[in-house]
Amino acid sequence: MSGCELCDVAGGETVFSTPLLRVVLVDDAYYPGFCRVIWQSHVVEMTDLSVTERDTLMRMVWQVEMLVREVMRPDKINLAAFGNVVPHLHWHVIPRYRDDVHFPAPVWATAQRAPDEAALEMRRGLLPLLRERLRKNLIE
Repeated sequence: MSGCELCDVAGGETVFSTPLLRVVLVDDAYYPGFCRVIWQSHVVEMTDLSVTERDTLMRMVWQVEMLVREVMRPDKINLAAFGNVVPHLHWHVIPRYRDDVHFPAPVWATAQRAPDEAALEMRRGLLPLLRERLRKNLIE
C-alpha cells in the first residue's frame, strides 16, 4: 500500500524475513535491542489475519521476546501493538530496565531521568550478539 511507512521501508534493520513477516532491529538510542515483528502484507488488525496467520505471527513475537531476554537481560519486556500512527500490523518488543530514561512509564511517555550512558554503551555492545542470535535462531 503506497504511503504506508511499513509497506514502503523496512522499519529497521531486517534481521529475519519470510514471505509472511519480518523482524527488524530498531535503531533507538535509548533502547538497544528494541525489535519489531512486522506482518509483510498490509493489514491493520490481528483479526484481519486467519487463525493460522495469527498463530504464526505470535509465535514469532514469542521467539523474539525470548532471544531479547536471553541476550539483553532486561528487567522487563514490553510488548505492544498499536498501529495508531502506522496502520500496518506490527508488534514492538522492547527491553526495559529500571534505569532506562522512561521506567516505569511507557517508552513513549515523558522521560523520567537522564540516560545512563555507561549502561547504554554496555547494552549497545550486546547488539552484535543479539543480531547474530536473531538471524540464526528464528524459525517461522
